[in-house]
Amino acid sequence: MSEHADDLAVDDVRVGQICRAIRRRRGWRQSDLGDRARCSQSTVSRLERGQLEAIDLGTIRRIFRALEASFEGMVRWRAGDLDRLLDERHAALVESVASRLRAWGWSVHPEVTFAIWGERGSIDLLAVRLDVRAAGVFEMKTDVPRVEEAIRRHDDKARLASTIVRERFGFAPVSIGRILVFPEDRSLRRLLDHHESTFQAAYPSSSRAVRAWLRQPTGSLAGIWFLTGSHPRTGSRSLMGRHRVRVAHQDRGRA
Repeated sequence: MSEHADDLAVDDVRVGQICRAIRRRRGWRQSDLGDRARCSQSTVSRLERGQLEAIDLGTIRRIFRALEASFEGMVRWRAGDLDRLLDERHAALVESVASRLRAWGWSVHPEVTFAIWGERGSIDLLAVRLDVRAAGVFEMKTDVPRVEEAIRRHDDKARLASTIVRERFGFAPVSIGRILVFPEDRSLRRLLDHHESTFQAAYPSSSRAVRAWLRQPTGSLAGIWFLTGSHPRTGSRSLMGRHRVRVAHQDRGRA
């Protein structure tokens, strides 16, 4: 794929993320938006996954008009608010995880950048415990447009964790956790159900096992942590903890 094609794909993904973010801000389901835009729920789903090439331009414009936004090759909505809208859930998720980790004795370091052997990137949150020589490599996701790519990147960061921790904190970790964190969200639960075998292979440990490891880290761990608690925007208590989790092991415990 050419560099230009890569740029277009990234732009399409961002358009989808914006659509999903505005829809969720309104409290609508995909079917609600589809009804208002005179299209199917599956069309809204394709747009939110960044599959714009499969949708005609008129339909895309109707979908954004229904959201009181506009699309002319790019999305405009409440000037200056888009980045804040896309980032606020992610930032709230990072802070919620960080506060829990501090209570469990971890030192937390958000947005840790690295450049090692030609590999560059940023870890959403790197947590370390010198007393037990442990490190946790956390990725926070409020949306996963490309499942395989997200897993691969997280794996790359965990692979480099020993070097990063040794260079920054002066010790080599003997226990490393690779932890993918999601907020409680119906669409994310459905996403994990849809890609169950892929996530199960990459993250075999449940939320319960992740929390146990964080309290007493021993050995390596790869798991998904569904973070229940205060909603990033409303502050209300999530009810999704009552729903069945089919990824990894069933886990109805609170975060």
